[in-house]
Amino acid sequence: MTVLEISGLSARAGDTGLLDDVSLALEPGRVLVVLGASGSGKTTLGLAATGRARPGIALSGSIRLTGSALLGRTAAELRRIRAGVVGHLPQQPSAVLDPVRRCGPVLAELAAIRHRGRAARLAAARTALVDAGLEADLWRRFPHQLSGGQQQRMALATTLVTRPEVLVLDEPTSGLDPESRAVLAARLLELSRSGTALLVLTHDLALARALPGDVAELRDHRLVPRENVPGRESRDETPSPSPSSPVLVVRGLTVRAGRTTLLEDVDLELAAGSRTALTGVSGAGKTTLARALAGLTPPSAGTIEVDGVRLPRQARRRERAQLRAIQYVHQDSRASFDEFRGVLDQVADTACLLRGSSRQEARLEAAEVLRSLGVDADGHRPGTLSGGQLQRCAVARALLARPRVLICDEVTSALDAVSRARLLDVLTAAMSRHGTALLMISHDDAFAADRTLSLVEGRLSP
Repeated sequence: MTVLEISGLSARAGDTGLLDDVSLALEPGRVLVVLGASGSGKTTLGLAATGRARPGIALSGSIRLTGSALLGRTAAELRRIRAGVVGHLPQQPSAVLDPVRRCGPVLAELAAIRHRGRAARLAAARTALVDAGLEADLWRRFPHQLSGGQQQRMALATTLVTRPEVLVLDEPTSGLDPESRAVLAARLLELSRSGTALLVLTHDLALARALPGDVAELRDHRLVPRENVPGRESRDETPSPSPSSPVLVVRGLTVRAGRTTLLEDVDLELAAGSRTALTGVSGAGKTTLARALAGLTPPSAGTIEVDGVRLPRQARRRERAQLRAIQYVHQDSRASFDEFRGVLDQVADTACLLRGSSRQEARLEAAEVLRSLGVDADGHRPGTLSGGQLQRCAVARALLARPRVLICDEVTSALDAVSRARLLDVLTAAMSRHGTALLMISHDDAFAADRTLSLVEGRLSP
């Protein structure tokens, strides 16, 4: 029995081809891992497998889910066919999680698709939490109270709670630390053994090696078999010595949410041109620290200084030069862009607003930085770009401020090896040119840091 069958699938955005004559079939318990560079069409394929497409993209061919055709259906018909049969984990958890509702009740509501009675729904929802590797005390939290990795796993729980026959996962390990990635891989293996078919779209070679089944690659818009999965790519890069002049000085930084302490008494110094890696398990407080430095999450105590000038704790109270001094690239790149405006203009906004550049100058500079990152954003809105392309656009937007401190939160999580290396090279060049101190929150060992710091339960350690 075939649960998902795709034949001759093509996808086009105007005159641009995104997928060309893609075919695949999944039986119960089968795993198909699809590799591909950023922008190769992985997200388009994942959405198509559920009968959907981003605005402006036209699908043709045949897509059948447990024998029912998906293309040409109304939204109501699609919901009926997909309910409890296919689960989709998008690359960005924000597309799944309701920002104004607590996570547990949402899970229980989704459980009603497969379970009758309140007790059965609650039990299924709590089981989904455990299956996704989450603690029970996260039941009452809102999505914004979760770390990036916890949001990723909570989004996974929303797909697991309906016990789907087919699970489509788009970059499921992005934003996860190595321990969490291993837990996820083990859970996916259990799901396949229990009969769930998996379509895994990723650039994570370690995940591809950890899962049984077939591996294919999206290349030139076509799906081609891949007989072997090579080991992790490495880069011969030696960290340069860290300059001694301090740019950022943080003392006693503490962040509390109600009675919960998220960060406690953090001291941090970053030198001009330095490269610092910040690691820690999901939920350790890495994103909280980044947001506190940027003034997005006001600290309860402590001070932040850039070049000897103390910054207000809240971004809205910082002057233009102070806003420019610390730039933060958010982990959820898609949520950081206005979906109704062109990406190039949004990247250029930074130079206009923070450096006083003219619109024409800013657009030319934005296009140049984006080209160096391998992205052509002219004429594109966020919905027409892949997650990896938007990550690079978010980095470009921050670079246009020419900041004194650049904080990057998992900016390589959706990138293939080539795009990742290119991004790191651009960051290194910008640091050398402007003396920018880089704080990289990442589990990516391709980043050559001058030093590595670790957050453990809200405390910073070398």
